[in-house]
Amino acid sequence: MTSKQPAYLVLNAGSSSLKFSAFRPRPSDGDLETLLSGQISGIGSIARFEAKAADRRPLGEHTWDDKDSACRDTLLQYVLNWINTTLVDDDIVAVGHRVVHGGLSLGQPMRVSPDLLDELDSLVPLAPLHQPHNVAPMRILARNFPDLAQVACFDTAFHSSQPPVARNYGLPQALTDAGVCSYGFHGLSYEYVTSHLLASRPDLAEGRVVICHLGNGSSLCAVKGGRSMDTSMGFSVLNGVPMGTRSGSIDPGVILYLMREKQMGLEELEDLLYRQSGLLGVSGISNDMKVLQESADPAAQKAVELFCFRVAKEVAAMAASMGGLDALVFTAGIGENSPEIRALIAERLDWLGVGVAPDANARKAYDISAADARVPVFVVPTNEEMMIARHTIQVLGHKPGHA
Repeated sequence: MTSKQPAYLVLNAGSSSLKFSAFRPRPSDGDLETLLSGQISGIGSIARFEAKAADRRPLGEHTWDDKDSACRDTLLQYVLNWINTTLVDDDIVAVGHRVVHGGLSLGQPMRVSPDLLDELDSLVPLAPLHQPHNVAPMRILARNFPDLAQVACFDTAFHSSQPPVARNYGLPQALTDAGVCSYGFHGLSYEYVTSHLLASRPDLAEGRVVICHLGNGSSLCAVKGGRSMDTSMGFSVLNGVPMGTRSGSIDPGVILYLMREKQMGLEELEDLLYRQSGLLGVSGISNDMKVLQESADPAAQKAVELFCFRVAKEVAAMAASMGGLDALVFTAGIGENSPEIRALIAERLDWLGVGVAPDANARKAYDISAADARVPVFVVPTNEEMMIARHTIQVLGHKPGHA
């Protein structure tokens, strides 16, 4: 009888979704292969389960009624049961989790323990819209499967290498000491993209690279010598460039004005800045970049132009943080899939030596640099889930092909 091979489950839990992926280490080289991925969307309303194989073949679908759609225990148990019956040759030996916030002290992935769960709960005020949902599956698994190893991976951890001058605001030191500073996010994406880029271009190992993670949530990161030096998101995921529905950076005086003159309260402001602004707010049409690019409405084009203007402006700021620019990288949904957006941003950065080759850019090549560009430009598909699986194996000390 053939024994089952060890596999690793990765969970990314949000307010209304639960994304999952499963990976298996290859005994030959220890690298990971994707077995399957999927998500439960619509949690709290009409929950829907969808899964696909590594080659994108549909593997399963399921929906729940209103009552069960709000029960995370039921939904997570369904995922676990489905995976166990689907991966007949594999055995899930550990679970890795994406956690948005690790605060100032959690600068590397950690094995989940009762003390860690309590510490993560203490960080909820720093990420109230994300942290509780990230932590919930850990508690469910710890309660129902106490022997199953779990590892928490933090989106803020990659940015712990930043110098204080990049992290601190112009606020009284007492507030900085209390944790009111820039943390940065999308760290797992930046870490994966950095590792991928440096593996293919070792000549950039000590270089100054700006990575543009452009999607419904967008940010940029200045990476020097493989380490984060600066990033556009800060204390929260609101800072930086305009996003799908988030405002990006605005003058803090706007908030004071809205409170004083428009009598807007905390919940109203939160809804405005997180859900009604960005591409959706500027265009009044959609938060989807593809929809805006296909629209002839001037408001849609205004939103696209603002996005590209702010991203280019942020690239220049990131380059200034490092004292130069040796490479530019696009990743995430918009960054990977929109040649037009990449071209518009590059056009604004011509003075920095950035340029893209139209043919290479159109076919989404890895290297899309123009022949005469001083700064090479790359498109690197991100894979946060694989990064989490790698960290999980490393933290637990597992060897390729063994639990």
